[in-house]
Amino acid sequence: MKKFIAFLIIALFLSIATEGHSQEITKYNFLEIIVVQKANNRGKVKRIKVEEQTSLIGQNISIEEIEDIEETSTLLNYMNAHDWEFLDRQSVVSDDNDPVWMSYIFRKRK
Repeated sequence: MKKFIAFLIIALFLSIATEGHSQEITKYNFLEIIVVQKANNRGKVKRIKVEEQTSLIGQNISIEEIEDIEETSTLLNYMNAHDWEFLDRQSVVSDDNDPVWMSYIFRKRK
């Protein structure tokens, strides 16, 4: 019985003495870019709109550079070159001949 109690005390001490390790949650900056494309004309950008966002503060990209891009593939390559990861795209189409509004979401580790 004494051995069992001694074992429990040692096991309790070791379990308290070991440090707990938890996985750190990765934090990201998120950026939304609105792309307006002509209907039935894949890849041709009519306009790119970027609102002022806190995730742009201190970054090596600018709103002006992004808004000057003319193709979606160029936009994706530009963002990739600046370490922004493409996360999601959603589009809204009103009518067959109306422009297509697309929201591109990018993220970058803080």
